[in-house]
Amino acid sequence: MYKIIVMVKQVPDTSNISGKVMKEDGTVNRAMLPAVFNHEDKEALELALQVKDKYGAEVSVITMGPPRAVEMLKECLYMGADDAYLVSDRKFAGSDTLATSYVISEAIKHIGEFDFVFAGRQAIDGDTAQVGPQTADKLNLPQITYAEDVLDLKEKTATIKRRIDGGYEILEAKLPLLITVVKGAKEPRPFSAKRVMAFKNSKSLLDIEKMGNENALLPYTNLLEEYKSRNLFINTLTMEDLQLDISRLGIKGSPTKVHKVESVVLAGGQAKQVDANREGLSTLIDELLHDHILG
Repeated sequence: MYKIIVMVKQVPDTSNISGKVMKEDGTVNRAMLPAVFNHEDKEALELALQVKDKYGAEVSVITMGPPRAVEMLKECLYMGADDAYLVSDRKFAGSDTLATSYVISEAIKHIGEFDFVFAGRQAIDGDTAQVGPQTADKLNLPQITYAEDVLDLKEKTATIKRRIDGGYEILEAKLPLLITVVKGAKEPRPFSAKRVMAFKNSKSLLDIEKMGNENALLPYTNLLEEYKSRNLFINTLTMEDLQLDISRLGIKGSPTKVHKVESVVLAGGQAKQVDANREGLSTLIDELLHDHILG
């Protein structure tokens, strides 16, 4: 049975973004925006689940984010993922793609052996398309970007359909392999009602710690064992678990800085009516040539 890890991300809804949601340090104040499941990551999960359905696989999802990202991980479980990992620590805040790929790659090593790592091509909050390739580099994996489909699997070799300008190409690669999935590759399946009922009460370690702190009658260790025994525990990895180099984390470990975010509103300018005849068309062409819009 193949082992697949899918990198997913909860992102701010950028349809509502403006300069007002930027902090002074150049990072997004995510608390001011609704959070959504990055769609290309959701398509990557769908492709992984189709591999599971066809060839047999165990699918785990992993995300680096704040405690509220648990809600997205639960969505992954509702779709068919077998396991979920939340990588969360205050020291990770402000990480750019370089720092994020470092944390994610170390978390994947911590999880153990795998045959595939799937990820969306890019996230809508940054549009860099860097985390997948950077993670592959840190894991020393071959990678195929812009993937549309897994056409065939034979022992330790995968045949992948990859989108390119004007068409597609078919590539073969040896496993283990990292694949980034392009937008529009797969339509994510709906949630399974049975799985929603099974996993809707799942909690991360951070959730359980909070419950224990808020109620002295609910000892933390007892709660943890209860959720594990009921298969409702979402694995949680912190800075301490991964033994990371703090100089490579957060803002300190992130050379990329956002200078400014602006809301750009496109508005019409002056309009000029052109006579619908040969003379009007000739005048329009002359003006376009004069303004260097044509020619």
